[in-house]
Amino acid sequence: MTSLPPTPDAPETGMTAHPPRSGPVVAVLAFGGIVVSLMQTLVVPLIPDLPGLLHTSASDASWAITATLLAGAVATPVLGRLGDMYGKRRTLLLSLTMLVVGSVVCALSDALAPMIVGRALQGFSAGVIPLGISIMRDELPAERLGSAMALMSSSLGVGGALGLPGAAALAEHADWHVLFWVSASLGVVVIALVLALVPESPVRGGGRFDLVGAIGLSAGLLCLLLAVSKGADWGWASTTTIGLFGGAVVVLLLWSRWELRVTGPLVDLRTTVRRQVLLTNLASIVIGFAMFGMSLVLPQLLQMPEATGYGLGQSMMTAGLCLGPSGLVMMAISPLSARITATSGPKVSLMLGAGVIAAGYGMGVFLMDAAWQVVIISCVIGAGIGLAYSAMPALIMSAVPVSETGAANGLNTLMRSIGTSTASAVVGVVLAHMTTAFGPTEVPSLNGFRTAFVIGGGAALVALAVASLLPGRGPDRLTAPSERSGTPQPVAGR
Repeated sequence: MTSLPPTPDAPETGMTAHPPRSGPVVAVLAFGGIVVSLMQTLVVPLIPDLPGLLHTSASDASWAITATLLAGAVATPVLGRLGDMYGKRRTLLLSLTMLVVGSVVCALSDALAPMIVGRALQGFSAGVIPLGISIMRDELPAERLGSAMALMSSSLGVGGALGLPGAAALAEHADWHVLFWVSASLGVVVIALVLALVPESPVRGGGRFDLVGAIGLSAGLLCLLLAVSKGADWGWASTTTIGLFGGAVVVLLLWSRWELRVTGPLVDLRTTVRRQVLLTNLASIVIGFAMFGMSLVLPQLLQMPEATGYGLGQSMMTAGLCLGPSGLVMMAISPLSARITATSGPKVSLMLGAGVIAAGYGMGVFLMDAAWQVVIISCVIGAGIGLAYSAMPALIMSAVPVSETGAANGLNTLMRSIGTSTASAVVGVVLAHMTTAFGPTEVPSLNGFRTAFVIGGGAALVALAVASLLPGRGPDRLTAPSERSGTPQPVAGR
C-alpha cells in the first residue's frame, strides 16, 4: 500500500512502530461484543416470571429491562468521548468491569431494588461495541479493517440471537441466579483477554471532558426513553408521558445550543449534521427498530398455544433454538458485507441489508404455519441485519476525524438503541390491542402478528429510502495504521 502523509487528526507521538497481531485483537473484541449483547437478552426468558421472582408487580418488574436500556443509552456517547480523550482500551475495561459488578449484584438479588441497580450497571457495558470498533480503526492494518469492523458491528445481533436459547435452557433447568453468575464469569474472561491481547490505542483527542454536555444529554435521553418505554403503561396521553416528551425536547434543544458553543463538546454536532453521518444515524434508528421487532414477535408466535389456531405451541427453549440460527447467519454474512463494502461502498451494503430485512418481514406475513418457516424468516432478517449493521461503522468513520471515532460510534450505537426502544413500544401496543379471546385471557391475534410484520417491513423500507440518499463512493475514506509507521492512513476502495 502506498504510504501517504499523516492525517492532521492523528498525532504521531506515542504511536507504536509495529501494529499488533490483528487476529487476536479482532477475536477478543468481537467476543466482548457478543458477551455484552448476551447480557441484553439475558432476562428475556425470565420476563413472565420476574414479578414472582422479585416479589413485585409486573409493571415494576419491567424496570429490570428499562434500567439497562436507559443506562446503555446514556453510557454509549459518554464512554465513547472518554475513550477518545483518555484511552479506548482503558474505557473498554471500565465498561467490562461495570458488566461484571452489575452481574454479581443481580446474582445476589432477590428483590427489585438491587436487581434494578445491577441491571443499570450492566447497561453501562453497552459502550464496548463502539469502543471496540474504534480500537480496530486505530490498530488494525488496512486489509483487515473492513471485515473486522463488520464482525464487531454484527456481534450485537449475534450475541442476542445466540444468547436466547442458552438463557432459556438455563432458566428452565437451573436457578435463575445462574444466568447472572455466567454473565459475570464471561465478563471476567473478556477482561483478562483484553488485558493480555488488546493494546491501548495511541490516538487521543485531548481536551477537557464536557461535563455539562454529558449531564444535559443524559437528562434529555432519560426523558425521551422513559416516555417511549413506559408510555404504554402510563398512557400515551397521560400528563407524565407528555411531560417527559416535552421535557426531552426542551432539554435536548438547550443541550444542542451548549454543544455548539462550548470548546471540546461531548458530541460535535457540526460533524453529526454532515449528510453522511446524519443519514447513517437516521437509518440506524430504523434498522434498530426492524431488528428488535423480530425479537418481540417471533418468540411470542412460537410459544402461542396451538389451540389458538395459529400458535406453534413450542417451549421457551425450543423457541430460543429456532431463533439461534439467525445469529450464526449474521456472523457468516459479515465477511460478505465487508467485500461488498470494499467493492461497491458501504452505501450499497446498507441498502442491500435493508432490502433483505424487508423481504424477510414480507415472508413473515404469509409463512406462519410451522416452526421451520419461522426459522427461515429469522435467518433472512438476520442476514439483512448483518449486512446493514456491518456497513454502519464504515459510513460513520469515513466521515469523522480519527480523534472522534469513539464518540461518533457511541452516538451511532445510541441511535440503534432509540430504534429498539421505539420498536418495543410500537410492537407492544400493536400486540396488546389487536387481541383475541383465548379462554379467560386475551392473546395477540393473527392479524396482530401480521400487522407487526408489516410494520417491521415498512421500517426496513424506510431505512432503504434513507440509505439511498447517502453519498455514493466519493472522497470519504476510512483510515487504518500504516504497517511501516503506525500512522493512520486512508484505505483505498472505500
